[in-house]
Amino acid sequence: MVQQQMTINQRPSGSVADASQGNWVDRFAPSWAGPYCRLARFDRPIGTWLLLLPCWWSIALAQSAKGGGLPDMGLITLFALGALVMRGAGCTYNDIVDRDIDEKVARTRSRPIPSGQVSTRQAAAFMVILSLVGCCVLLQFNSFAIALGVTSLGIVATYPFMKRVTYWPQLVLGLAFNWGALLGWAAAFGSLAWPPVLLYFAGIAWTLGYDTIYAHQDKDDDALIGVKSTALKFGTATRSWLMAFYALFLLCLGVAAWWADGGLIFVVSWIAAALHIAWQILTLDIDDGARCLRLFRSNRDLGLIIFAGLVADSLFRA
Repeated sequence: MVQQQMTINQRPSGSVADASQGNWVDRFAPSWAGPYCRLARFDRPIGTWLLLLPCWWSIALAQSAKGGGLPDMGLITLFALGALVMRGAGCTYNDIVDRDIDEKVARTRSRPIPSGQVSTRQAAAFMVILSLVGCCVLLQFNSFAIALGVTSLGIVATYPFMKRVTYWPQLVLGLAFNWGALLGWAAAFGSLAWPPVLLYFAGIAWTLGYDTIYAHQDKDDDALIGVKSTALKFGTATRSWLMAFYALFLLCLGVAAWWADGGLIFVVSWIAAALHIAWQILTLDIDDGARCLRLFRSNRDLGLIIFAGLVADSLFRA
């Protein structure tokens, strides 16, 4: 905790504790825009990647089911923009709801609202602007995908409150963060089928794994202030739980790809993903916050391995 506080104090004015030092916001953003960029986590893109990748998996899976070829680049681009702004809106909403809790946690008290860089009213206005941009993106899809996208808002709205009532807030995060696994397929087909449903379950299990690792950074503060998480629930049994979550993830992912006519090239990427997961579990130290953060961030690479395998397999089949 002392080392973490020293690291926070050494950071540039206005930066936040869990952002990489020297990130583009700290270096290039105007002083008036910096707090808003940090509020939307533009200085910490890992969350955008973790929200976006299930969308891209779903689009690639849909293309494979259509007979192969390059995934729809229009959908790839729209989902990238949508993930960027909706993750920003979701984080802003989360910070508004959690502003009193964030003041009490070493890693989060430097965020724009608890540190006084942005008022709650300013944050709310910023959230509305981001949400409107996200709405414009959603309206580019077919009517089924639009309706499906709107239904996710209830889950998103409840997530920040879950840590107050259950030790499983990571499950609710998984339900919200992997909605793109359904939405990508719906945008391509105008309907749903078993492959995206299985992909959704895979994503939920994946989120339970990586966000449990992430939550171990705050477990001491969380225990003191009464906030719940799977990290606190699992404790020293975390590695066993991670093995179960990631095994479910790989199983559902593999069946989803098989159902959508995935081939040998995807199997290679699936094996690479399994090896990456094994590295995460074997090198995890739940009492080393820096290690937990590194492993959490490495899930971007895991997701890109899977996406690359899906795309390559689809192109080969075409």
